[in-house]
Amino acid sequence: MRVYRTLLSVVLVFVALMAQVTMLARLGLPGAVPDLLLLTVLGLALVYGHTGGALVGFAAGLLADLAPPADHAVGRYALVLCVIGYAAGLTKPENGQHRSATVPMLVVAGGALTSTLLYAGVGALVGDTAARDVGLSSLLLTATLYDLLLAPFVVPLIMAAARRTEGDPLSGDGSGGGSDNPISWLGGAGTGLRPRAPRRSRYGKAAGIGQRSPLLSRSARNRAGRIKGVKRL
Repeated sequence: MRVYRTLLSVVLVFVALMAQVTMLARLGLPGAVPDLLLLTVLGLALVYGHTGGALVGFAAGLLADLAPPADHAVGRYALVLCVIGYAAGLTKPENGQHRSATVPMLVVAGGALTSTLLYAGVGALVGDTAARDVGLSSLLLTATLYDLLLAPFVVPLIMAAARRTEGDPLSGDGSGGGSDNPISWLGGAGTGLRPRAPRRSRYGKAAGIGQRSPLLSRSARNRAGRIKGVKRL
């Protein structure tokens, strides 16, 4: 990933995790907890694409697995967010920007549902029945509701911040200010100077192109007369 993208992703993921652990988890809301970390991963994946979304999701999930008060197996949430980030990145359009908020909101709703199902499914494989005891249907409903209510205040800001890194000069893909085309930054023939424009004659055409100057024609005739009879190489 690009340097600026990596730094921005680390900062956003860290802030989201701290806010979720210290504030959202202590609200005591019924059912699930609003997943600010999931919204951050979705917002970055919508801009960075499936590869960036998978990498950010895995790193964010692994950090959440290691941060207290996590009580589940390490790698469980990393796997979930990696899959969610990859799937969300697949919705990135060719031009890099969504025309409306419909697709991002659908991605948020699908991400909330899928992450809850995947988390419960992976937990069932390792013998964790907490989701079954609480009630999977109530977790799905509350997780989707909370994330949809929080998404309009979080996802657009995350996407706007992520788009500012699209012009990273270290990228090498020519999407922003750093183009890998040598002609674009060398200028001209590689001298670093602006090429001189051809002079234009009084007839509106470049001198020496398509029309001869009268003075040059007369000089050429005189020179041809002087060397008449001499073998030309």
